[in-house]
Amino acid sequence: VQLQASGGGLVQAGGSLRLSCTASAFIPDYYAIGWFRQAPGKERGMVSCISFSDGRTYVKDSVKDRFTISRDSAKNTVYLQMNSLKPGDTAVYYCAAAQLYGLECRRPSDLYEDWGQGTLVTVSS
Repeated sequence: VQLQASGGGLVQAGGSLRLSCTASAFIPDYYAIGWFRQAPGKERGMVSCISFSDGRTYVKDSVKDRFTISRDSAKNTVYLQMNSLKPGDTAVYYCAAAQLYGLECRRPSDLYEDWGQGTLVTVSS
């Protein structure tokens, strides 16, 4: 599945952004979609994910009171709503798809096969 991430930009600390990950086609139930981020000089890591088989979600502890993942199946889109943004959230955000067949979506990035191009989020202090 081909993915396109969008919605990044420059925002002041405390602001909000909603990232979108849109697939080129219908996403079957055996897929999971994950959001990852990579800050300069740091490794890429998972921020959040959603399993399409049952809608279970995971959100990284450090952002779970500020970030929410959701999906719109009719639009083949997964969203990452990011509120109360902090300078530490500055990173390139990627979405990726994995065929997990209902397994927990919190998986290492190398199990996610299809990646979008990334969208840059910059949070100014």
